[in-house]
Amino acid sequence: MSIPERTTYIRPMTDEQAIPAATVIVMRETRDGPPELLMVERARAMSFAGGALVFPGGRVDPGDFVLAGLHAGDVEENAARIAAIRETLEEAGVAIGLDPAGEVIALRQRLYAGEPMGELLDEAGAVLALDRLVPFARWLPRGVHHKVFDTRFYLARAPEGAEPQVDGNENVRVFWARARAVLDAADRGEVHIIFPTRRNLDRLALFASYDDAVADARAHPIRTVTPWIEERDGERHLCIPDDLGYPITTQPLDQAIRM
Repeated sequence: MSIPERTTYIRPMTDEQAIPAATVIVMRETRDGPPELLMVERARAMSFAGGALVFPGGRVDPGDFVLAGLHAGDVEENAARIAAIRETLEEAGVAIGLDPAGEVIALRQRLYAGEPMGELLDEAGAVLALDRLVPFARWLPRGVHHKVFDTRFYLARAPEGAEPQVDGNENVRVFWARARAVLDAADRGEVHIIFPTRRNLDRLALFASYDDAVADARAHPIRTVTPWIEERDGERHLCIPDDLGYPITTQPLDQAIRM
């Protein structure tokens, strides 16, 4: 697997140009240690994060906003949660934030083909349970040459017995792994993770359970993380704020895979 190209800042980027996106960290408890996370290996041909390990997720579509308008609360927040639910089902075949979930999984291919999620939910007799997604973080890079995503990260508990499946298009592998194991594999050069994923894995590796992760998320404000470059001891580092729960907040720029 080739290492994704490292990029540098080349132009400013306004928030208005950022594409709203959402991703979800699906966690399942284990009997002998920290929880496992649902990881997706993106196909190398993908223009963004090709060949990298990521959490399931993607851009917020117009249909997500339509569904969001049917629920009480902030439309943008609801649309992001709906996108996270939809993308996890499409990419990995795992139904989170849905009640009941079984019939919806059977309609996965039709959802992936573009049929409206609202209609499929009605057909399956299922409803959205948006409160099952817990806000964890929000990241918005600036100045990179690729499309910029304003990404909201959520936590969700894995459904009992969830068995992920590849979508055969955007990803080539989906699997459960502990945060520490993914970080160790990246350090050995066996897998590749981009800077936001690595920093979130650092944080997730601190937790002994899903409940621990939720408690930490609620103890820290959801303030948009925009990395910046800073020179330290003659070396350029990519940095993030130090008050949002992340145990590691800087990395040498030449080691950071930024896509």
